[in-house]
Amino acid sequence: MTQRVNYMQQSPEFFKKMMEFSNAEKESAIEEKTLHLVHIRASQLNGCGFCLDMHIKQAKIQGESELRLYHLPIWRESNLFLPRERAALAWTEILTNLPAHGVPDEVYDRVRTHFTEKELSDLTFSVMAINAWNRINVAFKTVPGSADTAFGLTKAGLK
Repeated sequence: MTQRVNYMQQSPEFFKKMMEFSNAEKESAIEEKTLHLVHIRASQLNGCGFCLDMHIKQAKIQGESELRLYHLPIWRESNLFLPRERAALAWTEILTNLPAHGVPDEVYDRVRTHFTEKELSDLTFSVMAINAWNRINVAFKTVPGSADTAFGLTKAGLK
């Protein structure tokens, strides 16, 4: 695969702002382990190889188990995820693939039992951010692994 456009070079101001937006997640009310799952699941749904590769490596570096990563596409059937993580994944999926008539009340009500309003708001911003990254990387065919050195992802030990 060959990258179409290097958006980081072509639009450095927007790239910098997106990085600032994403880096704000460090202050999120949502735990980092859950955010990794959210990023990976959205990237799977959007078919973003670059982001999927990056976020799997980040999760691995942070100690996420390989089996949970393998089970992420089947999280509903797997017993490896906590109720709060399941709620975050359900929210990620519904916001990534928005239904024609919006988010159903029953999904919101189910997810809301696991998060405070602040947490749900933070989670929503995280889903928004990964979906934006997915869209630009899919559009421009950013090559998976091409930023490993720049982002310190070689530490994951995955090849």
